[in-house]
Amino acid sequence: MSLGAGVAGGGIGAAAEASRRPDTRAVWGLTVEHRTDPLGTDASRPRFGWRMRSAVRGRSQGSYQILVASSPDRLSGARADVWNSGRVRSADSVAVRYAGRALSASTRYHWTVTVWDTEGRLVGVASPAAFETGLMSTDGVAGWDGAQWIGMKGKAPRSAGAPLLRKETPLRADSPRKVREARLYVSALGVHDTYVNGQHVIVPQDGGTTIELLPPGWTNYDRRVNYTTYDVTDLVRRQRGITLAFVLGNGWYNGRISEGSTYWSKDGNALAVKAKLLLRYADGTSQTVVTEPDGSWKATDTGPWRADDIYDGQTYDARRELPGWTLHGFDDSAWADVERVAFEDRYPDVRLLAYPAETARLMPKWDRRPRSITVATGVSGQDGSPNGKGRIVVDPARTVTDPERAASASVTIGSGETAIFDLGQNMVGVARYGLRGPAGARVEFRFGEMLNDDSAGADGPEGSVYRANLRSAKATSTYILKGDRHGETHQDSLTFYGFRHVSVTATDTVTITGLTGKVATSAIRETGTLTTDDPDVDRLASNIRWGQRGNYLWVPTDCPQRDERLGWTGDTQVFATTGLYNADAGAFLSHFQDTVADSQTVYGTDKAQFTGVAPGGRYNFPDGGSGWADCGVILPWTVWQMTGDATVLHANWPAMTRYMDWIREQTGDTYAGQGSLTGDWLAPQKTSAQLMSDVYYGYAARLMARMAHAIGRTAEAEEYQRLFTRIRQAFITKYLSTGDGRVTVKSSLGDASPIEPGADPSQKTEDNSQTALLWVLKLGFYETEAQRRALVGLLADNIGNDAAYKAAHPDSSRVRYDENTLSVGFLGVNVLAPVLTDEGRADLAYELLHQDALPSWLYSVKNGATTVWERWNSYSEDAGFGPVSMNSFNHYAYGAIMEWMYTHMAGIARDPDSPGFKRFLLQPHLDPTGRITRVSGTYESPYGEIVSAWQVVEAGRALTYEAVVPANSEATLRLPAISADAVREGRTPLGRVPGVRFLGFADGVSSYRLPSGRYRLTAALR
Repeated sequence: MSLGAGVAGGGIGAAAEASRRPDTRAVWGLTVEHRTDPLGTDASRPRFGWRMRSAVRGRSQGSYQILVASSPDRLSGARADVWNSGRVRSADSVAVRYAGRALSASTRYHWTVTVWDTEGRLVGVASPAAFETGLMSTDGVAGWDGAQWIGMKGKAPRSAGAPLLRKETPLRADSPRKVREARLYVSALGVHDTYVNGQHVIVPQDGGTTIELLPPGWTNYDRRVNYTTYDVTDLVRRQRGITLAFVLGNGWYNGRISEGSTYWSKDGNALAVKAKLLLRYADGTSQTVVTEPDGSWKATDTGPWRADDIYDGQTYDARRELPGWTLHGFDDSAWADVERVAFEDRYPDVRLLAYPAETARLMPKWDRRPRSITVATGVSGQDGSPNGKGRIVVDPARTVTDPERAASASVTIGSGETAIFDLGQNMVGVARYGLRGPAGARVEFRFGEMLNDDSAGADGPEGSVYRANLRSAKATSTYILKGDRHGETHQDSLTFYGFRHVSVTATDTVTITGLTGKVATSAIRETGTLTTDDPDVDRLASNIRWGQRGNYLWVPTDCPQRDERLGWTGDTQVFATTGLYNADAGAFLSHFQDTVADSQTVYGTDKAQFTGVAPGGRYNFPDGGSGWADCGVILPWTVWQMTGDATVLHANWPAMTRYMDWIREQTGDTYAGQGSLTGDWLAPQKTSAQLMSDVYYGYAARLMARMAHAIGRTAEAEEYQRLFTRIRQAFITKYLSTGDGRVTVKSSLGDASPIEPGADPSQKTEDNSQTALLWVLKLGFYETEAQRRALVGLLADNIGNDAAYKAAHPDSSRVRYDENTLSVGFLGVNVLAPVLTDEGRADLAYELLHQDALPSWLYSVKNGATTVWERWNSYSEDAGFGPVSMNSFNHYAYGAIMEWMYTHMAGIARDPDSPGFKRFLLQPHLDPTGRITRVSGTYESPYGEIVSAWQVVEAGRALTYEAVVPANSEATLRLPAISADAVREGRTPLGRVPGVRFLGFADGVSSYRLPSGRYRLTAALR
């Protein structure tokens, strides 16, 4: 409740009290709409967030006061001219809604928050932060001051040459020094590169600046298009005029990546830009420059950008460069006019919205330089090689194998020769390269993830770049030199690549003076760390993180290299929790959920089924979507649980209930799922796809019950709980056999996925498959504790896979694999280790983590992976490449094991009853195998950084443990020990430490409630 409101607040004014002893460090991390100082938000009631610091244990927020003002000097209780919340008695510091007067468009607001603790003592006053509204409209008209979609007049879609558009206009002010601020709002049908007065528009990043790649991203263009906002003040100050210039690329809008989408045209769509430049002067006047077909805008397609495609790459002819075309005074009299692109006429209901999350941008701190450079002059040994393709002939004089030298080495190649660059890391982005050579020389940079070996699956001689797994994607950057004797430098801007290796050929002798891999990602702020004393496990964690960086690019994609790169919803929901531990991706995934909801009404069956991909219509399957379609329910749950912000639940409730109602209409009182074309995708052991559908129907119903309860929909919560109960009973009746005193999960009832490329058509589904047993245990689809114990035993036997098990199951696929191997696919991978650990078999979870035989996580690490693979057997040094029809070497789904690494290994786990880590669990599980003796995990939660770090010492007899519980939160600690008194802070048993509450001791685990603070503990283990 509020203790006071209005301008003065309640009791002692916030500013008056703060002025006595302001502490700007105790309240920090201010966010608006989950972003720091966001520029261009369309939220009419934005969400505020902040964090507390305190050297005192157990300090929590008791009340707060938010002030919003038009300028920093008005941030006091008496002068705040936009909003004074008054002193509000509440512990809330996440997603606190603005409740002041209506915000104005294109306006900068300043804000701060004062926090008091639960005893009423002042904690501190935050340093002022800011946010800026966008155009605050959705129709593309209001706030745009007449800006229209414009494109090059008369240009045929997909014809050669990217459209270049430009306009010059004088500044209105008497002196250019009088420009106070300038904002540029830009959207594109396609993608854009934007220049103001000759400078590429940049964004702040890591204390410096960088550029975005492919703004404004990808959406269902017939439902929503995004625009982005840029501060271009520094680009127009000290100038006497304004030159706006755009390069337009096809992006997702016009590429075959969108084939099958409702907005796609086989003849191509006209590319267009819509922009508004708003200039504000010191005297209070303003000026706008907008895109409109008024004769002042000019366009050409004769520039150097000759071709671009998301899959195929980009062609740049430097001979066609137009020096100065982005600057004032350029002669564009021979250029064509522009024309209005009638996009709104075709899609009158489309919404034009501010992009609400982190854009995709180049991250200089992750740049990668070559680790080696190999020059090949030909091919030899075809007759003696196993696959008949031979091996490349290497020129040792030009080959550089020392990483330090390779990072900056130049290499010269002639026609018929190839330079192969190894960047040492599979990554996503573009290559920045330097060249020197004669005008007209054509240089082609071909990107790939692996080098060919001598196996049957290789697509070229040993040592060359393997590209068969790209399928039809050409993934080539082509550069035609202009012949500058000082050298030429280029990086593509209208496409992206997934690559570790770059193969370079030329039509003439050229020197490659340098090459840098420029990493692009939307996962720009990482929030979690996890390290161990096992280098293979650390390599796995690094591979997972790199996979996320590469595949979180405007939308969460499945692979960044081949002719796919789609927002597969199954991959997304499986990996989302890991993704949210690793990076500040709540806004990114919430935006994707908006796209998922849009796709439901465009591509979903009966406008109710969530889809297999989003956005777009490529590869969408209309029937049997379980595991993928359920992303529409699972993703809102996950974002809410990890961020503590229930907005995503309220916003998506109609879409989620429409989906659940639709399933019920399809299957009625059988309480079966909708079916699944994908099943437990790419699992070595096959499970009935219908069983997977049934468990996912139950899982979605259970989540719906919990979400309904959380947002006050009590009656619906009860209804969904009843639905879950009925699904459970129907499942038990159908699949759980208890004959002969043995429990069997009949996961052989039905076929596995009928569409899985590379699958053995003769392989049958099996009873008691790993994935089926895991989901039965996760959802409680059994009737007695005896059954539960039996199911755990069956799971352990399956994983153990010893000689006795193989002898008893001679027809099982498990006979082909080693002991202690996993056998799950996409829909089992994220539940495997958590279920095992929760069921008391952490030993098996760790055995699987350490396993490097096929199938296992470390199998790829052992075989040289630097990202996670799509298949457990995507490649091996023994067998070569996996099925080429579908074999990505950068696919994050199997990286979902990192969720367990955070929650169980390090022990930082959310409490489902307290979303956002207001209360959370510290539950480290030691490695029973003894191979890992040290783990350190951190996670920057909405309340601050959580730390959980343990080390086994004294030859396994003792444990040291360090934890940090952020201010305004609390944790439940569950620590292994021989007794409650064996857990100590210094010499004091932890249960007797002031503020700590002892909860009990059972099964070798001592439990406590910890108030906020830092803890250094020891525990005797034996």
